[in-house]
Amino acid sequence: MSNTSRPRHRQKHKSCGGSNSFTRFTWLAILLLATLSTGCERLREKKLTSKPKTLTVLTRNIPTAYYQGPNGETGFEYDLVRIFADEFELKLEIKVVHSISDMLADMAAGKADIAAGGLTRTQERERRFTFGPDYYTVRQQLVYRKGCKYPKNIDDLQNFPLIIPARSSYAERLQELKVEHPQLSWLTTNDYSTDQLLEQVWLKEIPCAIADSNILAVNRRYYPELKVAFSISAEQPLAWIINPTLTDLGKELKLWFKKIKNNGQLETVRKRHFADAGSFDYVDTKVFLRRIKTRLPDYRHLFEKYGQQYNIPWTLLAAKAYQESHWDPEATSTTGVRGIMMLTKTTASHLGVNNRLQAEESIRGGAKYLRQLLNRVPDAYPEIDRQNVAMAAYNVGMGHIYDARRLAQLSGENPDRWSTLKDILPLLSQEKYYKDLKYGYARGHEPVHYVSRINNYKNILEKKVGLLDHNRALGSIIRIEHTGTL
Repeated sequence: MSNTSRPRHRQKHKSCGGSNSFTRFTWLAILLLATLSTGCERLREKKLTSKPKTLTVLTRNIPTAYYQGPNGETGFEYDLVRIFADEFELKLEIKVVHSISDMLADMAAGKADIAAGGLTRTQERERRFTFGPDYYTVRQQLVYRKGCKYPKNIDDLQNFPLIIPARSSYAERLQELKVEHPQLSWLTTNDYSTDQLLEQVWLKEIPCAIADSNILAVNRRYYPELKVAFSISAEQPLAWIINPTLTDLGKELKLWFKKIKNNGQLETVRKRHFADAGSFDYVDTKVFLRRIKTRLPDYRHLFEKYGQQYNIPWTLLAAKAYQESHWDPEATSTTGVRGIMMLTKTTASHLGVNNRLQAEESIRGGAKYLRQLLNRVPDAYPEIDRQNVAMAAYNVGMGHIYDARRLAQLSGENPDRWSTLKDILPLLSQEKYYKDLKYGYARGHEPVHYVSRINNYKNILEKKVGLLDHNRALGSIIRIEHTGTL
């Protein structure tokens, strides 16, 4: 018994010895993994808690960065930071500065988490600031107005006055060029942005200006006469400046930009703001008259139906639709508006439009929206002025209309006349006027041109349709009389 029991005991002991050894190793490994896991979890918790709950962003009130559009806040930089903030569940706080100089000074003082204002990454700036990843490239281009004299090359530039925004990347580039072209000279300003200087070129008040290619792309939609003389730089990257104390934020931005580049989201936002949408259509009478005959008959009954329902002249509704889409029910813009009335997705949802590409839904929605705007126009305006103001609001947003009225009052002008507003609205693109207004920058020339074109279409439409209806009625009478004689 005892002989048989000992081997079993030794076997058991051996087994226990192996088990103890395995157990010690296993527990050591488990303890080590638990420690690592706990450490990683702490790092993750630290990373999440170190990330600010509010993302404070410095930007500029310009069309390539941030501005109040007809449907609220928008702009290339704004859309990007909003998408980032939404994805990481951060409250977005936008702080608007009036110049690149102010933006750089505030970031140097640590007043924000990010500066996203169309900033070019340059050697001088990299010595002073922490940049995030590149997300877009631009070229610096010399711009002039078609039909005007302009410099043909860098050496010729000395014969033309040149003004650039202070502390801009253009100044760094011109300093580099001055080494080989010592005759180069220029003035700097804190009073005008690049967009405003381009407007000055378009108004023929200055002969030329320097602009990044993306800024020019936006402005050429509204000022199609702007042309490129030549580029003064190779491609340069745009990047956000990041508060250097937020290292985790910088890492997350790098991964996030990589993701939205790969999934196409960045390209979608870029196209929305910078893709060449062509210039605004100036009245092409021949094309318009042809489409009155070929396209309008398919939709006239809808313009009449919803014009009557919302108490809007159907010819005004039709003229506005032509300005928006040339009566194409499947029209789609790079900015995301669609349909014969070119409604945004948000506006369509607000109006109960489920399918923007369905002509009747779109026309109903456009008529309803224009009526809502008409109802918000002060009663002091004469009726024809009310229509003009509402159409301008459709284009630029009612907030900017209120700003223009306030500016008119401050100037001692009558704010209750469209003739006043069409002179005041263009001033909203000048910083000295818009910086103290509630809704800030607006491309004020655009709604003025927009209203003018619609009224032109409306006048042509009323004359042409009236003549067509008269001829059609006359033809019917002739046919009846002719039938009666048979």
